[in-house]
Amino acid sequence: MFWKKRVLPYQLNIHPPLNTPLREISFTVFDTETTGFAVGRKDRLIEIGAVQVEELTLTDKTFRTYVNPERNIPREITELTGIHAEDVERAPTALEAIKDFFRFVEKQKSTVWAGHYVAFDLLVLKKELQRYKYAFDVPSQIDTLDMIGYLNPTWDMKDLSYYAREFGANMFERHSALGDARTTASLLIELIHILEHRGKRTLGDLLDILRKENGMKTMM
Repeated sequence: MFWKKRVLPYQLNIHPPLNTPLREISFTVFDTETTGFAVGRKDRLIEIGAVQVEELTLTDKTFRTYVNPERNIPREITELTGIHAEDVERAPTALEAIKDFFRFVEKQKSTVWAGHYVAFDLLVLKKELQRYKYAFDVPSQIDTLDMIGYLNPTWDMKDLSYYAREFGANMFERHSALGDARTTASLLIELIHILEHRGKRTLGDLLDILRKENGMKTMM
């Protein structure tokens, strides 16, 4: 018998008009940390971090939670992220952590999600929810990688810190979900400033240039 996914009842799909100026968009910039990249199989979520960008300003409205992966954290991941078993052993399950994140997004009345290689972070959320037979309505999202691909189509994919330096963004703690979300948010703001100078000033302009055939091809 096939089971039917239940949709989590959070308001994540607020659709502003396409002519909305980018300066009026409320962005939730988020990042995840995991036990590895095989999130469709054995690897699990261990941290979610997010920050709001409003009026092209990095705000102090943030979200952060560790997540109990219900498995061991590989040594190399602990060395990379600084997250130890004792940090997550009493943390919420993935389902409860994601619900808390969605409540944060709903409270902020966010209209667009953003991330650096956001497809991976969305996949992490989807795969975790599938384990509990849940789904969610995916909101509009943008990827800073695609924005960079539009502005510099000849560039190869680089690390987040490389792009932050290149575009003059502020750097925060690396390989921390909240730190990377803040760095990505600062990068997002700098990229939007460049787009505005090129006459791309509305949500419609942004979504148009980020169509896959125009943006950097991200890898799964």
